[in-house]
Amino acid sequence: MALLASSFIIPPALAAGPAPVAAKPAAAGTADQNPVLASVNGQDIRLNDVRQAMASMPEQLRKLPDNIIVPILLNQLVDQRAIQIAAAKAGLDKQPDVQQQMQQAAQNALQNAYLSAQVAPTLTDEAVKTYYDQNYANKPGAEEVHARHILVKSEAEANDIIKQLKAGADFGQLATKLSTDPGSAKQNGGDLGWFKKGDMLPTFWDAASAMQPNSFSQTPVHTQYGWHVIQVLGKRTAPTPTLDAMRDQIRQKLIQEGVQKAVSNALSQVKVVRFGPDGKPLPETQPGAAH
Repeated sequence: MALLASSFIIPPALAAGPAPVAAKPAAAGTADQNPVLASVNGQDIRLNDVRQAMASMPEQLRKLPDNIIVPILLNQLVDQRAIQIAAAKAGLDKQPDVQQQMQQAAQNALQNAYLSAQVAPTLTDEAVKTYYDQNYANKPGAEEVHARHILVKSEAEANDIIKQLKAGADFGQLATKLSTDPGSAKQNGGDLGWFKKGDMLPTFWDAASAMQPNSFSQTPVHTQYGWHVIQVLGKRTAPTPTLDAMRDQIRQKLIQEGVQKAVSNALSQVKVVRFGPDGKPLPETQPGAAH
């Protein structure tokens, strides 16, 4: 089974996109580029601490002016440091469950540091463009379908609706009257607008994409939501998406591929022994096998 990147927590530095660069230590004779912004029981909180906190924020918030976001983050860091000092004073850091959580946090930080070091250098503009050129450029866009539907609870109800449609009933009026889909029934006669593969459940898409425009399903279509009667109003091929439109999606794809490669590389350098319920070692498997 192929390793899934979703099995791992993507390091925030990768998931959030390019982050502010921490200030470098000041050279002799220059202004301090990493000044102390606060002190809590003698423990300094510096500008770099604020910048690191900023790196884990959504990009939209990172764009706020420093005079707005820095005081907010500094107050949070002061609060956190005060709580940490109080917790240590109470001896909570000596409790076994807390020590286990702290150890797990340290291990997660080390794992994230490794993944970031392996993957971040590959997330270049050139890599994004290369992926776009290979997978999107000069290729037709996705097939799209414009359809409406009537959703009911039983197959018998759906068959009765199909019978009424064959007798000349108006699809929109039946959808408004009978459909149990609150999102499409009452306001627009069951109209779902344009959609592409992946927007709908596979069974629904398979049925709709196989139909011709201006036709309705001759047999009910069953999904986890109930029984559908579908009418296809039109079909089209979407335009080729632009590089800018696909940039974030491509970047996420490159992150997933990079994490998979990094994990496979790490596994290839270690010996893994698995044990059965009886405590005996299981037969060896190939590196990267399902686990």
